[in-house]
Amino acid sequence: MQELVRTNNAVLITAIEALLKGAEIPHLVLDQHMSVLEGSLGMLPRRIVVDGEDLQAARQLLSDAGLAHELRPQAVGARPETTDDAVLGGRLRIIQKKRGHRIGHDAILLAAAVAAQPGDRVVEFGAGVGAAGMALATRCPGVDVTLVEIDPELAGIAAENVERNGLGARLRVVTLDVAGSADDFTGRGLPAGSADRVLMNPPFNDPARQNVSADPDRRAAHVAGEGLLANWIGSAERLLHSAGSLTLIWRADGLAEVLGALGGGFGEITVLPVHGRAGAPAILVIVDARKGSRAPLELLPGLDLNDETGRPTLEAEAVLRGAGPLPLASD
Repeated sequence: MQELVRTNNAVLITAIEALLKGAEIPHLVLDQHMSVLEGSLGMLPRRIVVDGEDLQAARQLLSDAGLAHELRPQAVGARPETTDDAVLGGRLRIIQKKRGHRIGHDAILLAAAVAAQPGDRVVEFGAGVGAAGMALATRCPGVDVTLVEIDPELAGIAAENVERNGLGARLRVVTLDVAGSADDFTGRGLPAGSADRVLMNPPFNDPARQNVSADPDRRAAHVAGEGLLANWIGSAERLLHSAGSLTLIWRADGLAEVLGALGGGFGEITVLPVHGRAGAPAILVIVDARKGSRAPLELLPGLDLNDETGRPTLEAEAVLRGAGPLPLASD
C-alpha cells in the first residue's frame, strides 16, 4: 500500500474517501483508532493509503478536485524521469521532469518582478512545477500564492515541491485550465475579483517563425497557440480586483502583441527589456500592468544577464541567485 494523504482534518478525510469511493479506488484509512493514546484530541494524523497500482490514478483524482496540495510527496527515486535541482542559490530544491520544459531564468526573473506586499493574494498561471510562485513566496514571506496548472502530473510535482520547501501554509496548487470559464475558476476557489496580483509565463514561441520541439511536453510549454496570450490576459483581468496588477514575461519581438492584448483593460504599463548579453538586442521583456489604470507606459533601462565577455552580471546574479527584486517590484 502507498500513502496518498496524511491529515488530522476529519472533514477532509471524509471528502477524500467519497472521491475515492466514487472512482472505485480501493483504499484504507490508517490510525483511526489512535484517539485513546492521544486523548481524543485529534492531534495525530490519519493516513489514507491505496494500492501501488492505483496510486497515480488516485493522485490525479485528487489533483483534479483541487487537492493536489494535500498529496504526500513521492520519493524522487520512485520517478527516475525526474531530477532534484537547486534554485535561487540553494534556497529552493525543485523536483522537475528530465524531459519537456525545464526551469529557466525566465521563471525566477518573473517572480522577481512582482511587487507583492504582505497579505496579497497572488495567483500564478501556468505554474508548471511551481518555481516562480515558490521563488516569489521566498522573497515575500507575507503573501499567499495559488499555483494554477492544467497538467495534473505537473500539478502533483508542484504540490510536492511546495511541501518539501516548507511553503505549504501559504501556497496551494490548483489543477485548472487558465482559459477556463469564470465558473471553472470559482469552483477552484478563485472567484472573479479575488486576486491582488497575477503572474504568468505563457508559452510564447511562435511556431511560424521558430523551430518547434518534437517533445509534446516541451512543445506545450513553449509554443503559443493562436489567441493564447489574449485568453490568459482576459482570465487575469477577470480574476484581479479593480486595481490589481498583472506581471508577465514574453519574447522581446512580441512586445506589440502583449500591448495589444492588454488593450483597454490595463494601464500604467511598465516594460523591462532583458538582454542575454550586454550590447545585444533584448531577448525577453517583462511587463507589469495595472487593471483599470490610464497612466502612461514606462520603459525601464534593460537588464543584462551577461556582460560583453559572457560572464553573469552582478545585477543578474543578485536576482537569480540572491533572490533580489527587479525594479518592477517596487509599487
